[in-house]
Amino acid sequence: MYRSLAVSVLLMGACAAWGQEKPTVIPPPTLDGPRAAASSEKAVLAGGCYWGTQGVFEHVKGIKRVVAGFTGGHNDEDGGAESVMITFDPKVISYGQLLRIFFSVVHDPTQLDRQGPDVGPGYRSDIFYMNDEQRRVAQAYVAQLDRAKVFPKPIVTRVDAFPGFNPVGLDQQDFMIKNPHLDYIEVNDVPKLASLKRLFPTSYRALPLQYW
Repeated sequence: MYRSLAVSVLLMGACAAWGQEKPTVIPPPTLDGPRAAASSEKAVLAGGCYWGTQGVFEHVKGIKRVVAGFTGGHNDEDGGAESVMITFDPKVISYGQLLRIFFSVVHDPTQLDRQGPDVGPGYRSDIFYMNDEQRRVAQAYVAQLDRAKVFPKPIVTRVDAFPGFNPVGLDQQDFMIKNPHLDYIEVNDVPKLASLKRLFPTSYRALPLQYW
């Protein structure tokens, strides 16, 4: 049954919304990680509600798994950031390419402690690096984009050491796949998939991965 936004939020829990972030065309990173250093690597990114972040990256080629959860805590109230842990094949997609999609399609990196209508530190923009190479790539890319002024305001994305990750329950995994017609998803997240397909056609996969 089609529900109003207010009712949907009360019943489904978390991430109330009205509005969406606009996609931005940005250049690739000038500093990036090696494309074939290993068969598998992990990246942890926080860019607002994990429903949409997981949903977008599940449509990216070269990604093996995307898990929604909290980094640095167990929920929004204890300092945790809504985020995703991405397992990817660096022979297919580089860490810098993941960040390019993250900055241009997944969220607005100029919004401090919020994404659209979702407000609070739990919705912050944050890159949690797993090693020194990821730290260098992330910091260099933020500086590169700020110098180029590709966004109308300065980037507020944090670059922090990975403090630990806590997956959410199965009812919250693959949420966009399971609830494509929920008001929140239709308004905020489905347009991101269209932007991903338009801006990154060679990286887009029509059939998404699924956590479960």
